[in-house]
Amino acid sequence: MKKINQYFLVMLLLALSIYSFAQGPIIHIEFKHMVGNKPLILFEETYTNYFNEPFTVNKFKYYISNIILKGQNNTLKLNLEPKLIDEADSSSKQITIPKPNFTIIAIEFTIGVDSSYNVTGIQAGDLDPLKGMYWTWNSGYIFAKLEGQSDSSKAPSHYFSYHIGGYKITDYAVRKIVIPIKQKSLGDTNFINIEADILHWFNAKHAIQITKNSICHQQGQLAMNLADNYSNMFTVIANK
Repeated sequence: MKKINQYFLVMLLLALSIYSFAQGPIIHIEFKHMVGNKPLILFEETYTNYFNEPFTVNKFKYYISNIILKGQNNTLKLNLEPKLIDEADSSSKQITIPKPNFTIIAIEFTIGVDSSYNVTGIQAGDLDPLKGMYWTWNSGYIFAKLEGQSDSSKAPSHYFSYHIGGYKITDYAVRKIVIPIKQKSLGDTNFINIEADILHWFNAKHAIQITKNSICHQQGQLAMNLADNYSNMFTVIANK
């Protein structure tokens, strides 16, 4: 009987904590995907990168983890499981988090999955291999994926495909993102709107042309260069 009472006490405390989160102030982080000044539309729209290479996008998704809200003298670290942001799933592009009791001046997160998840085998939820973001137990998770077609690609069917991963020291592709937030960006709504511009995959820290690099399906220097590039694709935009 005592064990049963302890069980119900634990369940009650858990329910109360969940209720408290649900009833407390929250912030919605929303991701919007762009290609330059145009919204990303899968399959249908043709875009042009910095090297005048035309392309369409079939898949675009990436993992967000280790979210930290920063104030002038405070931080709020959110111990959430890695979240898969997928352009093909509109519901995945919003994350609801508790609102801190301080003014937010920056948001920090990483693109990728910590090494602990990569070496502990198959996971569930957004880390389920059925999500299409897992290589093998040895290679681990794909952190970000961009696929499409381009007349500039020399691959079969003019395909280009970038699957970025790597958690070992020599092939490390996890990238930390820190985005300053101006108060006018937040406004009075409790939303943080983040734009991700795909054009930065091709040209930021490194120049990566589809005609020269149409496929990246393994860890290594090209994957790390692409990770360097897309780490620059995020900006916080003002609420409209």
